[in-house]
Amino acid sequence: MPFLTKGGCVSKIPHIPVLYREVVDAFLVCQEGTIIDCTLGYGGHTSLLLDASPQRRMIGIDQDPTAIAFSTQRLEPYANRVRIQQGRFSTVAQALLDEKGEEICGILADIGVSSLQLDIRERGFSYQSECLDMRMDPNAPLDASIVVNNYSQGELERILREYGEVTNARIVAETLVKKRPFSSAKEVSDAIFHLMPKGKKIHPSTLVMQAIRIEVNDELGELTRLLDAIEHSGIQRLRVAIITFHSLEDRIVKQRFTVWAKNCICPDDAMRCTCGNNHSMGKIVTKKPLTAQEDELNANGRSRSAKLRIFEINRLHDE
Repeated sequence: MPFLTKGGCVSKIPHIPVLYREVVDAFLVCQEGTIIDCTLGYGGHTSLLLDASPQRRMIGIDQDPTAIAFSTQRLEPYANRVRIQQGRFSTVAQALLDEKGEEICGILADIGVSSLQLDIRERGFSYQSECLDMRMDPNAPLDASIVVNNYSQGELERILREYGEVTNARIVAETLVKKRPFSSAKEVSDAIFHLMPKGKKIHPSTLVMQAIRIEVNDELGELTRLLDAIEHSGIQRLRVAIITFHSLEDRIVKQRFTVWAKNCICPDDAMRCTCGNNHSMGKIVTKKPLTAQEDELNANGRSRSAKLRIFEINRLHDE
């Protein structure tokens, strides 16, 4: 699908990166130095950020070899300014923060399943898929088939409630256990379709698929470990921009940014501050998350639930 690049040229790529204008604007303060794109995917955000500043360098991370192969070819024109690494972003980003230190000026993470994975039905992410996989890393040991066909009813109920916020999680889990084994995501969707609320903008099976996918890929754990790595890195200045797609992810980011912005870390019941009141890592740039503009919503339905939060780390306390 075509979209406009910085110079007004139309570029055909497999999808439009969500919140593309907002992402470019988020890193205007980072014209030089290196930005880590933790979720490279098709390379959409990375290519836009490279276009936006000729002095900027990028490091792209993805655990999906298909994404790595595609983006390596797509980003060939920027070969001298981009480096691509395969692996889990929390692990790779931590190593990069330790290795490159102050050279890194920004971190971008577009959390959750990528368009690349959704579009290829053989990956099993879509409720219409004829397989049951959902692994972002095709070599990972845990897949959706194991979760759906081998987890106990109690375990299924837990992930449906915690990761999908499915209100009737017990009934859905019971139904899955009674009707298994399943060999495709479509079979799972069809089996629980009648139990899910109708009339929303999303497919009735979406929340169930979301819960299974999060469990398979440990998505919330990955996000938490990334935030831990940033927090404990000791890096003095860093712009952090994170895009989330559902309330669980957004809550984790919002709460962590709130903690990072606190000057006082005394207990809530303390009579007076004794900690020095100087523990802030920086400031929250976006008091409310940024969302897609109307033209993007019309052009790309997947941007509907995207939220971007930005934090400016400044441990020097000189502003």
